[in-house]
Amino acid sequence: MRLLPALLLGTLIGGLAAAGAAAAATPERVLGLYRQHCAECHHEQRLGGMGPALLPGNLKRLRRQAAVEVIGHGRAATQMPAFADKLAAADIEALADYIYTPPAKPPVWGLSEIRASHIIHNREETLSPRPVYPVDDPLNLFLVVELGDHHVTLLDGDRLEPIHRFKTRFALHGGPKYAANGRFVYFASRDGWISKYDIYNLKWVAEIRAGINTRNLAVSADGRYVMVANYLPHSLVLLDARDLSPIRLYEVKDASGRSSRVSAVYTAPPRQSFIAALKDLPEVWEISYAEEPPAGFSGWVHDYRSDSGENLEPEPFPVRRIRVKDYLDDFFFDQEYVSLIGASREGKGQVVDLDLGRVVAELDLPGMPHLGSGITWTYQGRPVLATPNLKKAAVSVIDMQTWKTIKTIKTLGPGFFMRSHEQTPYAWVDVFFGPNRDAVHVIDKRSLEIVKTLRPAPGKTAAHVEFTRDGRYALLSIWDPDGAVVVYDAASLQEVKRLPMNKPSGKYNVYNKTRYSAGTSH
Repeated sequence: MRLLPALLLGTLIGGLAAAGAAAAATPERVLGLYRQHCAECHHEQRLGGMGPALLPGNLKRLRRQAAVEVIGHGRAATQMPAFADKLAAADIEALADYIYTPPAKPPVWGLSEIRASHIIHNREETLSPRPVYPVDDPLNLFLVVELGDHHVTLLDGDRLEPIHRFKTRFALHGGPKYAANGRFVYFASRDGWISKYDIYNLKWVAEIRAGINTRNLAVSADGRYVMVANYLPHSLVLLDARDLSPIRLYEVKDASGRSSRVSAVYTAPPRQSFIAALKDLPEVWEISYAEEPPAGFSGWVHDYRSDSGENLEPEPFPVRRIRVKDYLDDFFFDQEYVSLIGASREGKGQVVDLDLGRVVAELDLPGMPHLGSGITWTYQGRPVLATPNLKKAAVSVIDMQTWKTIKTIKTLGPGFFMRSHEQTPYAWVDVFFGPNRDAVHVIDKRSLEIVKTLRPAPGKTAAHVEFTRDGRYALLSIWDPDGAVVVYDAASLQEVKRLPMNKPSGKYNVYNKTRYSAGTSH
């Protein structure tokens, strides 16, 4: 392995001395501890992998003493383990100093680096416009991400049988996103690779590395653009959906120049725009991909001048910055994409009216909701939002007219994923964290009561339900190397079959995801 550059060693020595660290915590020892305990998830150069990048610019909201607590005791609702029983207190302090030490050479990943990474595997015009395998309904296909060995399985939703299995980039994150016609799918990996795959021809089309540490991507409703959200560098990257060639890079900064990681990006079809959640700024960004610049909304920022100061035509893809009252790490939208419901890790919820461009309500969500997994349905004639909580053993049900919590459904532990379908009276939620991680609750959407608790594989994590196009079957994952996708009859709640897989995580139905079903995440 490479040794730490001399400049960084000198900086680290100074940092350790200033912190009064133990004499035994030499730079070489700290580097060895980092490589042994941290590098597998956070990258040898701290650039991020399965875990986030550990650089000062990416730790703005985590104070150093809080980082010491996280290293020692883990972090709730994440895969970060506790090291207090493995490392001495002085070693933990030294690791905290290390991750707050700037690298000798800050990592750079701009448009030139992005363009240089571009790969064309197959030209779209050379590929068949029809599936090369027999299938009754191409919109009822699933993609199942298998984290155990970094593969994806294409699954026939009518026959409930695998069609094809293919290898992906390391550590996919944020869920695959489909083009509107369902033929193409786009993947994002933690280390920034964006890949386009042709489901009909079972071939890769193109790839490009859009960042160093990437959160997720979104595909425009018209299928023309892909937007990528990055933790490192602090950027959004707009790509041409045809071949993933880069169009524009947005440095994510506020008016004063403070930069921010991007937590997530979504497409808002009725608005013809992308919506971005910012990790380190109390702002929401909306970026239009409409043919004509949006009218009727204030706050759009166009680039009108060249470097020499001459007036130019406004550039496409303008940004609209909406100020909010606190950080919003993740979003949920109503079906009309007018109301944006956001929350921070601390559980502070806000409702933003995207037409008005301001916060119109605040929510009581003390359990750190996982809004990215929220769902909606009509309850007693009123639209409601239901979301699991990452720190609380409960599902919150919120009236979307008054924005009041109408019920808190107690569960066997904090949950991560919640799913339903328009054709079923039930909503499914897992118990992802804690001793009951093998349990999945089935909630009656009419009574808001748990009617059944399933344990498909005792002792193994059960999570992430997705439905077939017609809602007849519910598919559930056993998150284990010796795992499976378990198929249930969505009406009787009885198991139908099991498909062995290697730690299957998410399952994504083409129809539900491209039609923005109220029962699935968007």
